[in-house]
Amino acid sequence: MEEVPDTETHVTVGSPDAMQDLGRRIAGLLRPGDLVLLTGELGAGKTTLTRGLGEGLGVRGAVTSPTFVIARVHPSLTGGPALVHVDAYRLGGGLDEMEDLDLDVSLPESVVVVEWGDGKVEELSDDRLHVLISRAVGHEEVLDDVREVTVRGIGTRWSAGAGLESLAGVLSE
Repeated sequence: MEEVPDTETHVTVGSPDAMQDLGRRIAGLLRPGDLVLLTGELGAGKTTLTRGLGEGLGVRGAVTSPTFVIARVHPSLTGGPALVHVDAYRLGGGLDEMEDLDLDVSLPESVVVVEWGDGKVEELSDDRLHVLISRAVGHEEVLDDVREVTVRGIGTRWSAGAGLESLAGVLSE
């Protein structure tokens, strides 16, 4: 099988509201079975982006950090996919520790978003979005609300002609 190259695009986000709006726009491209991994330091905006994804998907309930419950399911109010929001921060190992969450069962009919999932859940899907959120650094100081967001599409789902053009268009709006 021919290996599909990863695709990557970047955007600068100036505020938490803009991060949430970015999530809403990305949600318009998501469909059942999509896996989204979010990486960034504490306070980077992972849950804020996920809140926007939830709004864009039209799910029930306020999207908040699932840190203490590990995973939270938000059913759709619009007949679309549910949002399964996972915080893997407190989970140590790889996919073995995630098995109790039954993400492999949820994935086909849901959009699964995993905060802190880097190195833990990639085996769930060959096709996924990996979103890296980092604080923008000015010349001499960190700019409080400004974030650099890198979105990498992995697999055929996000390759050129399949989803990259749509993704790049959404990020440039």
